[in-house]
Amino acid sequence: MTAQKQLKYDKAYLKMALEWGKLSHCKRKQVGALIVKDRMIISDGFNGTPTGFNNCCEDKEGITKWEVLHAEANAILKVASSTQSAKNATLYITLSPCTQCSKLIHQAGIKRVVYANSYRDTAGIEFLEKAGVKITYLPYE
Repeated sequence: MTAQKQLKYDKAYLKMALEWGKLSHCKRKQVGALIVKDRMIISDGFNGTPTGFNNCCEDKEGITKWEVLHAEANAILKVASSTQSAKNATLYITLSPCTQCSKLIHQAGIKRVVYANSYRDTAGIEFLEKAGVKITYLPYE
């Protein structure tokens, strides 16, 4: 695929991830993620509480509850419970991954991450680069 065509797809998938993030019940930050393999969306996720828990993501002080799952973790866990594999896939995410999620991304075999906004801690991106994952920063237009 040409670089221009890839960029067109990257922008479209990131816009879809942004829309997916709007499904999150979190008030502080809404993050969306898509996992794409061979130009097919194999998984999606947004940040939120585990299945069966109250959808409220923050406590009374407005602090995110510890049990809230990040968007990319939710997408990776969906793949794990399906017949699909994330090996050699691309993760599109609205916010760059934290260190914990970066380990999951690498271990899932995802080879490329495209993100639109930077998380305050860049250690997750640095880890992925060290692990050989191709990183693309693509801010929204």
